[in-house]
Amino acid sequence: MITIKPFKALRPQAEHAKQVASRPYDVLSSKEAKIEAQGNPFSFLHITKSEIDLPEDTDSHSQQVYDKAKNNLDAFISRNVLFRESKPCYYIYRLIMNGKSQTGLVCGSSVDDYENDLIKKHEFTRPEKEQDRINHIKTTGAQTGNVFLAYKNVAEIDTIISDWQTGKNPVYDLKADDGIQHTIWIINDNETIQKISDIFKTQVPCTYIADGHHRAASAAKVRAALGKDAPAGAGIFLTTLFPASQLMIMDYNRVVKDLNGLTIETLLEKASEKFVIEKAAEAFSPAALHQFGLYANKQWYQLTAKENTYTTDPIGILDVTILQDNFLDPILNIKDQRTDTRIDFVGGIRGLGELEKRVDSGEMAIAFSLHPVTIQQLFDIADSGNVMPPKSTWFEPKLRDGLLTNLIYDIA
Repeated sequence: MITIKPFKALRPQAEHAKQVASRPYDVLSSKEAKIEAQGNPFSFLHITKSEIDLPEDTDSHSQQVYDKAKNNLDAFISRNVLFRESKPCYYIYRLIMNGKSQTGLVCGSSVDDYENDLIKKHEFTRPEKEQDRINHIKTTGAQTGNVFLAYKNVAEIDTIISDWQTGKNPVYDLKADDGIQHTIWIINDNETIQKISDIFKTQVPCTYIADGHHRAASAAKVRAALGKDAPAGAGIFLTTLFPASQLMIMDYNRVVKDLNGLTIETLLEKASEKFVIEKAAEAFSPAALHQFGLYANKQWYQLTAKENTYTTDPIGILDVTILQDNFLDPILNIKDQRTDTRIDFVGGIRGLGELEKRVDSGEMAIAFSLHPVTIQQLFDIADSGNVMPPKSTWFEPKLRDGLLTNLIYDIA
């Protein structure tokens, strides 16, 4: 069963919350982060993407960047932009996007549970991305990135969270520039805190990483590196737990730099062995599993996987697997999406226009739009002990960095 713990969040003064709250570090390039934080000295991007405060030619993975993050974090605390909660609490985090609401519980999840596979994974991680967050956590002493976990609904938890929202006022209620509403309540009642902890301990056998595999892995490796000197705060990592019924997975699309020496006509001819191919009159967003959009030379095509060209096991039935096994590998010679520099990934929140833009600009030669993975597919794969191909899921809306941070060390 799952162990969760309340924690003393480092969080902004209410009057600074909207300025502090920033998009996650890993959805922005350094250039985008610099533009987004421009004119806002309170943006948490000064901590999560601190290279924006250094010369443009600075290596974003240099120790200089992590030291700057630490200095900026210390400055935010000393200027009372951020303060630490006086006692360990749970927090309720509600997001509303396009009229759809989803509400999660912010807590410390156990590193032991992560290492014992009670917190289930569905993706491999990249060592260089892990190392970046390891260096950031070790230098700043803070887990600034929230790991997005899912669990199978428990009615009692739903009721507690709903009742608390109804009966209490939030500490933050802000609408970000992208129109997404972020609302946070503090659960600071000891009896309620204990009740929530007990329910997870007795009724929730496991949780699933939806978004944040690198952040979770990095937190575990930081504790391991600290060894016997690891503080108690390093034994948990910052998470928000969402019941499965509330989650929305978006498409995670692909763009490829070249056609492996083929013309588009030859490429489509080869693909027709495994796919039914039709020209599309407009940008094609797959409406069902096993459909794909393909964009090249200013033309969209609809591809539908032919029967008996894929397996029905939890991995084989995924559209990302079908695309890899029947197109990317045999036709474009992309053997490993994790390491091949010819392929890049575009979250569905950016829209199909982003795919067209990257191809039309000449940066990429071809783009693929995919149907989103379902939450049940994610659970099935994690439960089977398998992992999805890289970049299979894109969750929206995203939690904002800076509203709740876990410090692994105590501060005065």
